[in-house]
Amino acid sequence: MRLRLPEERPTEPPTGYKIAHAVLSQDGTRAGFTGVSLGGALPYGVLADASCVYGLRHAPPHRRCDCGFHCVHDRSTAEALLCTAEHRGALLLEVLVLGRYIRFEHGFRSARQRVRTATAGACGCGASAVALADAGWGRPGWRALAPACAGCLRGRTSVSLASFARLAGGGLRVIAGGGGAPDGGPDGGPVTGVPGEPGLPELLAEAALLQARLDWFQTRLAELGERGSGGGGAGRG
Repeated sequence: MRLRLPEERPTEPPTGYKIAHAVLSQDGTRAGFTGVSLGGALPYGVLADASCVYGLRHAPPHRRCDCGFHCVHDRSTAEALLCTAEHRGALLLEVLVLGRYIRFEHGFRSARQRVRTATAGACGCGASAVALADAGWGRPGWRALAPACAGCLRGRTSVSLASFARLAGGGLRVIAGGGGAPDGGPDGGPVTGVPGEPGLPELLAEAALLQARLDWFQTRLAELGERGSGGGGAGRG
């Protein structure tokens, strides 16, 4: 006798929360996410179908497997995961649970999902993030990104929050969460990135990103100039 789980037929897709690392393709033309646990080796886009991480042929989510997109019911539960050292650079995602899903005590395991909103935490220095910058690790063909403020970008590969949203597509919104310095919107509030025509907060974030890169280039040019003028060359007689 097979145990049958009760079926739900919601009028609207359920909402869930999870954390994931932002990733940028090697050529800089695509943006997505990679999980923090079982599915961490398989980057996914804003709208994605799950596959079994163990390579089995069943359709996710399977009752006797861990496959499928995982998320939790409560935002605060997902936020708590960002406290651990290995997850400090991850983003908080709000997702729509699509397709077949299994409901459990703390959340869902689903066949499909759509990422609606990604919230970037503060930079490692504590200031509000204006961009997502190379985190120093990645997957084959993908660079992992972490929230960064304008002052900490230096020469790292980076994209503004608005640019990441446009590259990811699918109507994704990217929001800058809390931080200690007013590097976000015009009044120190959150910076959001949305597809389509950029607004004032997005343009301010882009300007801060460009200014940080310009400052880094000027510093490098000054260092090279000092080296060039400081050393004595051999004369020709």
